[in-house]
Amino acid sequence: MTRTPHLRPRRGRSRPATAALAAAAVLATLLAGSATGPAVAAADEPAPVLVDRFEDEVPLGGPGTSAMDAAALYGKSAPALTASVVTDTTIRPVRNGGSADIGLSVATSGSLPTREPVTVTYATKGGTAEPGKDYTPVTGSHTFPAGTPSGTTHRITVRTAKASKPSGARTIPLEVTVTGAKAPKENPQVVIDAHGLPYQNAKLPVKQRVADLLGRMSPAEKAGQMTQAERNALRAPGDIAAYDLGSLLSGGGSVPTPNTAAAWAKMTDAYQLRTRATRFQIPLIYGVDAVHGHNNVVGATIMPHNIGIGAGRDPRSAERTGAITAKEVRATGVPWDFAPCVCVTRDERWGRSYEAFGEDPALVEAMETVIQGMQGSPSGKDLHRNDKVLGSAKHFVGDGGTAYGSSTTGSYTVDQGVTEVTREELEAVHLSPFEESVKRGVGTVMPSYSSLDILGDDRGPVKMHANAEMINGVLKNRMGFEGFVISDWQAIDQIPGDYASDVRTSVNAGLDMIMVPTAYQEFTKTLKEEVAAGRIGRARIDDAVARILTQKFRLGLFEKPYADTTHLEKVGSPEHRAVAREAVAKSQVLLKNEGAVLPLEPSQKVYVAGSNADDIGNQAGGWTISWQGSSGRTTTGTTILEGMRKAARTPESVTFSRDASAATDGYDVGVVVVGETPYAEGIGDVGNGHDLELTAADRAAVDKVCAAMKCAVLVVSGRPQLIGDRLGDMDALVASWLPGSEGDGVADVLYGRRAFTGQLPVTWPKAEAQLPINVGDAAYDPQFPYGWGLTTLKKPPAGGEPALAALAVAARVAEKAHLGKTPAGRAIVDRARLLVQRKIDGRFTQEVSKPFAEADHLLLTGDLTGAVDRLRTAYRAA
Repeated sequence: MTRTPHLRPRRGRSRPATAALAAAAVLATLLAGSATGPAVAAADEPAPVLVDRFEDEVPLGGPGTSAMDAAALYGKSAPALTASVVTDTTIRPVRNGGSADIGLSVATSGSLPTREPVTVTYATKGGTAEPGKDYTPVTGSHTFPAGTPSGTTHRITVRTAKASKPSGARTIPLEVTVTGAKAPKENPQVVIDAHGLPYQNAKLPVKQRVADLLGRMSPAEKAGQMTQAERNALRAPGDIAAYDLGSLLSGGGSVPTPNTAAAWAKMTDAYQLRTRATRFQIPLIYGVDAVHGHNNVVGATIMPHNIGIGAGRDPRSAERTGAITAKEVRATGVPWDFAPCVCVTRDERWGRSYEAFGEDPALVEAMETVIQGMQGSPSGKDLHRNDKVLGSAKHFVGDGGTAYGSSTTGSYTVDQGVTEVTREELEAVHLSPFEESVKRGVGTVMPSYSSLDILGDDRGPVKMHANAEMINGVLKNRMGFEGFVISDWQAIDQIPGDYASDVRTSVNAGLDMIMVPTAYQEFTKTLKEEVAAGRIGRARIDDAVARILTQKFRLGLFEKPYADTTHLEKVGSPEHRAVAREAVAKSQVLLKNEGAVLPLEPSQKVYVAGSNADDIGNQAGGWTISWQGSSGRTTTGTTILEGMRKAARTPESVTFSRDASAATDGYDVGVVVVGETPYAEGIGDVGNGHDLELTAADRAAVDKVCAAMKCAVLVVSGRPQLIGDRLGDMDALVASWLPGSEGDGVADVLYGRRAFTGQLPVTWPKAEAQLPINVGDAAYDPQFPYGWGLTTLKKPPAGGEPALAALAVAARVAEKAHLGKTPAGRAIVDRARLLVQRKIDGRFTQEVSKPFAEADHLLLTGDLTGAVDRLRTAYRAA
């Protein structure tokens, strides 16, 4: 509602025209005999109290001007509207033949009794239901007398008639007029539920239900199902029904107030209620970017980012993190998660590199067990469960391979750029993880903002949202993807051409739902026009809507559209955090450990320093509470420092000095926790205000502590940081990645409660000039190779060439027994790797690093024989 300026007493002089207009306006208002005074303020604010006397003095006029000697208006204004009438719901669904109650309550500021009588007049009017046939019309009025307690409710009953024939939903609006108080913001309406239609029969096969519903839908309803809007972009809540919207999302940081799990459930239920007013009551599918736990929600369990999950090398742990995330997300009424990212990061200057499981497609594929954790069975039969959500493999295809400097989006340097690859590299590196996702039954796929340039095809770069060859041809036809394709945020706008061209190009390329996310009115209008003009085929629309409806039916949303809060109290629970804590411990990669500085003894006096030791926002990274994340205590959890103090014999034995300014004498060991501050997407691209160097403060802390005592340095980051010449000053170095909310997991390995077992998911470069550098490169001479990771197991393996030869035999036997991708097969190669790491002892050359990294890749593909052979090559070169 447009707010009318309040009228207040004015003293002094003003311009003649202004005074005359003001006086005339007030006079006109009074002469109109308004019963309620001037236009009221917005419905959620108390109405202004008019002053009893309005007076404006004006100066005498001059030649050619109009003037007034004086203007004075006297009298008592109409009483202020200090009360409001509110309804207990905007939509009241009722079963065919049932009765619906609408509550009209009087409310006052401060919950005081009403000062004046309030009269409410109401009548059923309009809508799609037929009065006298579908329901008994209702008219009447009710007066709340002066002195009525705030909150007093008058109930109106609307009775519907039992219809024998199947029907879609029908609406019965209740028009409400109020005297003596502010009227409700929106008239409520009763909705007679759809009934007796085949698509509502949960016993029928999903395919049959989809076909029945699709055959009944209008072009407008189909367009609505293909539209996803951001919740904050809704012009009015009623637009969900008015535009038959199929989906809403919360972008990063788009949260209810308060930002609690319970508030999320109430919010999603309120949006879902709006779909009851549509003809076929097709439920919304609400989506969020829960990329490492339900990361938008304060108090949720925040998992390590994917880069840390990749470092853990444990498919079962990855699956458990996906299952916990799904349980927490679904408990808040959200059935769809825009995760996992199955991108392959090939250049760590990319601001999304931590969203990847690693640089090796074989590692990414191994960690895609997270999809089973989220969705359950690849068949989709578990999606209806209250602890499962629909996943989304992203970003199709090649977003991790964009060339540095190729982006044309703002100041981004890598993100949303161009991926230049041969067709062979495209298949082997970037497409294979998506093929694995399809095999695992992932429900949706999201294309990348980036462009794909396949060398040798003479087409040049093609925006992925316009790439029909890849989406229709490869993903849907060749791979057999049966889910639906959802665009990224406003991504179709980046396709060359006008908006109509963007819409038809993207939909014809195979996109099924468009994350608009704000221009849903324009999008639905344009889509309908393009279909009517024949530029988008009706069969393409039907295919898109059928794919969307299929997933909604599988999720059980038609039977249970609202939040099942059974697990709401489990959000952020100790048992969920225990799963995250284990994943954190597995993700820690011990790169160097001279003199067995780690693990720490609980009795040791430890000096802790560095910017990331006591900052849960930094250790969680981007996509945490807000899109870009932020430093500080942004959510519930344990910092690394807090975890260390709990693990130590006494908290006092751990001293913290962020900048290492406190005295350093008298300590047994120092732990310096350094690294990055949060960022997301292209904002984090190196060259866009970011680099791979430690900050000056972190470098100073490392220098001071490591010069004063034995020291371990932890790098908490989403990508490798350049250590350079400081490596020699460090006794121990840990790649701590972005552990999330459970700093206890870091403390577990620091104090030996768990062994270090993590391995590098990406190559750690010596200098930025080496980037991009990846396993399999012809020239490969990093600071630490892909797959490197020392262990603190109490009994490390012993032996040399004879032991490796025996392990080679064991590898051949295991491979013949089809144990290549099993824990038993992996254990053989792991033993060989640890033997080789002991021999290398930090002395890396290209002859050592290259075969060592390639061995880990071969292990992940199930080639145990090849893996041990490459490790033997590295052993001989060490």
